[in-house]
Amino acid sequence: MNNPFDHTHIQEEKAEREARRLKLRTNLLIFLFCGVLAGFFLVLYQLQIVRGADYRSSTNVHISDTEQVDSIRGEILDRYGRVLVTNELSYNVELDWDAMPSDQRLDILSALLDICREEGVEWADSLSISKTAPWRYTTADPLSYQTETEDGEVVNVATALGSLAQKDGGCGWVKDAALARPEAGELLAKMCVTFGLLEEDKATLSREYRGLTGALGAAGQSFGLTEDGGGITREMRELAGVMYEIYLRRYEVSNTTYVFAQGVDITFIAKVKEQGLAGVRIVTASARKYGTSSAAHVLGYTGQISRADWPKYKELGYPMNAVVGQDGVELAFEERLHGSSGQRLMEKDNDGNIISQQWKTEPAPGENVVLTLDIALQATVEDLLAQYAQRQEEPQPMAAAVVDMSGGVLALASYPTYDLATFRENYSQLLDDPDKPMLNRAVKGRYSPGSTFKMLTAIAALDTGTITPTERVECTGTYTFYAPSYTPHCWIFPGRHGRDNVTQAIKDSCNCFFYDVGRRTTIANIDKYAQKFGLGEYTGIELAEEKGLRASPETSRLLDEQWYDGDTLSASIGQGYHLFTPLQLANYVATLVNGGNHYACHLLKEYKSNDYSQVTETYNAQPKDTIDLNPTHLQAVKQGMYDLSKTASMARWFSSLPVEVGCKTGTAETSSHAASTNALFVCFAPYDDPQVALCLVSEGGDAGGSLAELAAGILAQYFSTGSSLDTVTGENALLR
Repeated sequence: MNNPFDHTHIQEEKAEREARRLKLRTNLLIFLFCGVLAGFFLVLYQLQIVRGADYRSSTNVHISDTEQVDSIRGEILDRYGRVLVTNELSYNVELDWDAMPSDQRLDILSALLDICREEGVEWADSLSISKTAPWRYTTADPLSYQTETEDGEVVNVATALGSLAQKDGGCGWVKDAALARPEAGELLAKMCVTFGLLEEDKATLSREYRGLTGALGAAGQSFGLTEDGGGITREMRELAGVMYEIYLRRYEVSNTTYVFAQGVDITFIAKVKEQGLAGVRIVTASARKYGTSSAAHVLGYTGQISRADWPKYKELGYPMNAVVGQDGVELAFEERLHGSSGQRLMEKDNDGNIISQQWKTEPAPGENVVLTLDIALQATVEDLLAQYAQRQEEPQPMAAAVVDMSGGVLALASYPTYDLATFRENYSQLLDDPDKPMLNRAVKGRYSPGSTFKMLTAIAALDTGTITPTERVECTGTYTFYAPSYTPHCWIFPGRHGRDNVTQAIKDSCNCFFYDVGRRTTIANIDKYAQKFGLGEYTGIELAEEKGLRASPETSRLLDEQWYDGDTLSASIGQGYHLFTPLQLANYVATLVNGGNHYACHLLKEYKSNDYSQVTETYNAQPKDTIDLNPTHLQAVKQGMYDLSKTASMARWFSSLPVEVGCKTGTAETSSHAASTNALFVCFAPYDDPQVALCLVSEGGDAGGSLAELAAGILAQYFSTGSSLDTVTGENALLR
């Protein structure tokens, strides 16, 4: 019989219940732990097996730095809306240094350069070391150049090469080459030592690299190294040039991408794609397309920003890879043609391929520029110059300028010329051509005006009261005022012109008349009127131009020469130190025959919005200066030019024109060889209501009268088709 007070039994039951509860809790915890562990395994399986590829791809994507994007460039049109320069789709090659595996960079660049050599593709390379042996610097001082501050202080400014070499790690292209491929690094190190970019004891791969510490060797020095055998090879030089461009961008703008080559073709693209070169991207771009083979000197060309121009364009917000105007209209109206650059954010994978992109700021296209130029007239002028030059025994360079009465340039031609469509392929030959086809002689050629200056002397004499329109001067063939020490002849010597008034003297081009009249008018007055008419002054045209010189005592002092009284006689007939551009001479004639209103020359007619929906700005021609010409005096001078056009030698060319013409010939001795001459011809039309004035120059030409045929051809083109286009518009024609 159990004892109800037996506590031992109760305690055993209690312990048994506690053991069952403990076992239950332990099993529950083990179950929960297994469940959590299974959950972890499931998540890992999802991450690594089921969606592993997706996550790996997403971890490789990154948002790059904001990239600036060039805008679409505006078009260039002539005065009648004919498109001269537009855009077309092109393909560029870009390099992304960071997207190239560090141990393959040199191999990738070498392979890319091999393809370029096979396909004849040129690439960006501004390293100032010659591209072929014998190796030398291509600038006088590859480290720095001198410039003048606003205060007039002359300071030294580092070039791109000098700046990069002075930065910490500036010769990093050598170091990177060494890490990737020791033999290439050694060769490039030797190259940098040779050109002073590294010190000899710093060039070994085991030591530190640093930039330039001393001055470079003498400019242009040849180092006597050959392309084969122990020296610098062409491949070394080309590889160093590409790496220099990469490092220049990394240090200048912290941008790892740069445009390596522009306008590559499908064959080149296929070879690049076939080799799968990491970090080498083919991108679409806009390239200039030319609607004319004429006006190369006027239109100019585009290219990437140079080191010297980069600070200016950086301030304007341009990307470093931007294509900008380098010459001509492209340069003159750069900011209006360029528009504004945009910014975009890009996602790339590890190979540098763009995964996605979005605009931060969209680029605004540039405006269209409408010129005063008449491209049909321009083409005619260029053709006539070429035909005339090629008829000569030895073709000589020529120039022509045609302006309207308010300084608007209708044509501006220089022979020989070049074709913008093939300009880059022929660049080296163009630079080496002794006839300088890239020189725009119409605005940069400086010529003694010869007898085309005599109208200026006549106006100065008439307006100062030195002579009257009816006063006559005796021409005996020799001017004897300074006899016996100085007795210059008239061009007709040993003949004589007899007694000429100013009108007859212009028609006859009598030297003796203008010797005497110029002496009495004084060089001070002649110089004052020449300046008023814009001779020896900048014309104001938007292109780069030469200012020229006027013969005067001041010019003689500047040239460290002495002025003599007899020099006034030479200056009066357009000889001596007078040196003017064809555009100056054409505008001087326009100023004379329009009654004395001196306008700046200009190529701009108007700007239009990129979609041609509106005119955004129109050029407003206003006289720079007004010369108060007596109508009687002006008529006496113009009459002499008209009478010359009616002489037998001139009438044969001008009689068939629908308008009357006034003209003047000139034959000027060159400053370098007294026996050599330049031929000049100026004219205007119509005589009663002048619309255009022109100047023609033939270097080495015998007589100005020989150019009358060309002048007649130019006027025939203008008055048969040119003027009518101002008012006639075809039905359903798109108005540009």
